[in-house]
Amino acid sequence: MMSTNKELKVVQYVPFKSFVHPSFWHSFTDIKLNIDKLEEAKKEIYGRYTYREDVGTVFEVDGTSFNKLPETEQHYINVKGTLINVNKLEDFKQSDKSILLNNSGEEVWLNVKSKDWITEPSCLINFFIYSYSDLKKYRYYYWFGFPCRNQPTVYMNDEPVSITTIFNEQQLEQLNKGFNSLDLTQRHYFIITKNNDSITVDCLSKILDPKKQVQSIKDIDLSMIYFVFTDPSGTTSPGWPMRLFIAALLDHCPDLYNTDINIIGLRCSANGSLQKSQVYNIKIPQISETSKESAGWVGWERNEKGAFGPKLAVMSSSMDPIKLAESSSDLNMRLMKWRLVPELDLDVMKRTKCLLLGAGTLGCHVARNLLAWGFRNITFVDNAKVSYSNPTRQVLYTHQDCLNGGQKKAEAAANSLKAILPTVNSKSIFAHIPMPGYPVGEDLMEEMYNNVKLITDAIVEHDVVFLLLDSREARWLPTVIAALHGKIVINAALGFDSYLVMRHGVGLNVAGAGGEGLRAATVPGGRLGCYFCNDVTAPGNTFAERTLDQQCTVTRPGVAAIAGALAVEMLAALLQHPLGVEAPAVYNPDNKEIDSVDDGILGSVPHSIRGFLHSYQTVLPTCAKFTQCIACSDVVLNAYKDKGTEFLLKVFESGKYLERITGLEELHISAEMNDMLAFSDDENQENIDNE
Repeated sequence: MMSTNKELKVVQYVPFKSFVHPSFWHSFTDIKLNIDKLEEAKKEIYGRYTYREDVGTVFEVDGTSFNKLPETEQHYINVKGTLINVNKLEDFKQSDKSILLNNSGEEVWLNVKSKDWITEPSCLINFFIYSYSDLKKYRYYYWFGFPCRNQPTVYMNDEPVSITTIFNEQQLEQLNKGFNSLDLTQRHYFIITKNNDSITVDCLSKILDPKKQVQSIKDIDLSMIYFVFTDPSGTTSPGWPMRLFIAALLDHCPDLYNTDINIIGLRCSANGSLQKSQVYNIKIPQISETSKESAGWVGWERNEKGAFGPKLAVMSSSMDPIKLAESSSDLNMRLMKWRLVPELDLDVMKRTKCLLLGAGTLGCHVARNLLAWGFRNITFVDNAKVSYSNPTRQVLYTHQDCLNGGQKKAEAAANSLKAILPTVNSKSIFAHIPMPGYPVGEDLMEEMYNNVKLITDAIVEHDVVFLLLDSREARWLPTVIAALHGKIVINAALGFDSYLVMRHGVGLNVAGAGGEGLRAATVPGGRLGCYFCNDVTAPGNTFAERTLDQQCTVTRPGVAAIAGALAVEMLAALLQHPLGVEAPAVYNPDNKEIDSVDDGILGSVPHSIRGFLHSYQTVLPTCAKFTQCIACSDVVLNAYKDKGTEFLLKVFESGKYLERITGLEELHISAEMNDMLAFSDDENQENIDNE
């Protein structure tokens, strides 16, 4: 004999708990500001819940909720919903919330009455968000509703049991396979038919006829049928989706009143196993027609205090576009730390101050790559203005920068970086770099002093100097100053279809450089040569007799992008290396016998990279410091330290002065004498042969 209702346990449904990702408010803000504006029309959105038993009844919305088609994720069920946003806080407070809930519920009930829920079960469950947004302060008031009928009250004949008590392993495998074969719109609600030792998974339309307004179940053996819903609950009580399921079943099959039915709450583990699913044996009592007709709607979510009321999301810290841009720009580096490079030090990038000498094609590419790597202190130095030929190659400039005679390049580049990332500390210095072989007249003497001071102060204030200039001679003075103050120097130079990227050795003592280091497999970072260490002639005025095509840096368009990227990658690898500026460079990188113990987390750091686009080849030459170098040798650094601008004026007057003080002039004479002697020996030998 069946127990009375008083002895039975009333089914208590576990309600959803909403979780709004910050990206949802960001997407909403963008749509509200740029598209909806004052419009208060309902907006179709998507939410989702999972039937993983270890997560619980969390109902999520995020930035993808506004997509036309929902994102699909394993073990998640998508739900179509509505966003109702009002423009005034008073409207939000004073609106009749019961009417809102009833209106939303009646829309769901239309799907029940039209029988659409039988062919497309996903339309049976619905949600809405009622909201007001203060976009000035990024404060969002919102209230979730999950409308369900409040009738009928149903009971459990027995405590729920695990699905493993009614299905064996073979049947569970059949269930898993059948469930995964269902269309995504059919997974919200479906049926299982048990037939001897096997089971079949079918859509609701297998036993429910959508063409009938009311259907009799007298011919259906309910003991062999299991009504199934994907259950977000992690407790013994069923989740919220079961409530509407029962109401819809009773509306279509009134014969179910005063009967017992089996309902399965489908749940899975993290590995996809369905053994956590619960089986409920439900008793449905008969209720009067009056109770059916007077059934109302429930489903407003409770807030954090447990009361029926809206929640408040304060997103001022994360939703401010500038702060959001800053946090989002670091996402790639943060993801690197997850698995690929856990030891990556992001703070060292943010702290490092970079000085870019030259804001042309190379300077623009280097700056963009520095931003991508997380560098946030960048200063440009240039004395040119943006011309109409620049924007197509120099990626920080636009046509607007060319108007009215052109904006100063350094200033335009710094402003462009701020437009890309407002939080970057980008500065500009308008200065000309004095060069060897370019004499300074009396009327330009003060300007020269000012330029030298500007360049010197800038180098001293920064940690890294990028030499991205058009000529060899323009690189001399920054090389000397940077060497004197022990700064990291990354040099990049371009040919038509070739490029050079190199780092200068950081170390004041070059005594003995080129001795033991030349015989070793590697050269310590402090003993690496600079851009001028392979030169035996001083730089001079290379522009004097150049034609237009020689005065401009004419290169294949991709060369600057390649060189700029490699220059920044070299710096990144150097800063992340455990030895820092002392990171050694290998003489022969192809030598398999060299131990890679000195590699950093981003790999080895070469001394220089030479690339040739014509043959698509890259080589990694390494050279030690040259004791007679015209830029980083002790004699040059000491002369500049002791005599200052007096020394510089002599160099600017003629680069030959550098050859004299470094001994290169004697080297030239010695080489000429050797050539003369060799020629004389050849002549004497020829006379002997003729005899």
